[in-house]
Amino acid sequence: MPYKKSILVLLVIVSFIAVGSANGFLNKAKNLKVLPKNISDEALDSIMQSYNVALGVECSFCHVVKDDMPDYASDENPAKDVARKMIAMTIDINKKYFNTDPKIHPAYLNTVRCFTCHKGDAYPQGQE
Repeated sequence: MPYKKSILVLLVIVSFIAVGSANGFLNKAKNLKVLPKNISDEALDSIMQSYNVALGVECSFCHVVKDDMPDYASDENPAKDVARKMIAMTIDINKKYFNTDPKIHPAYLNTVRCFTCHKGDAYPQGQE
């Protein structure tokens, strides 16, 4: 009897590991063109939430929603391409004009972010 319990416990553990691995594999970001392809899910979620706040929008502003579920990999929404260009622009500005090494630049020197211009508005002043 103890042998059967050990096998059952082992099968349950293996099942949890398999499901966890499958979920991790299925949830990996796809179709990243500007952000690093090896970005963690947590970092990607954090960045996307910062865009939500900076532009005052929901995910569906840039991402297509099908059957009440966002299709993050889809490029059907033209706003996603604009967002990619804006992300690339801010990365370029920061690399070109700001030293982002906190050991070198003063603490008060901030880099350019989406909020710098948008300030919670999807269409900043003069862009409507």
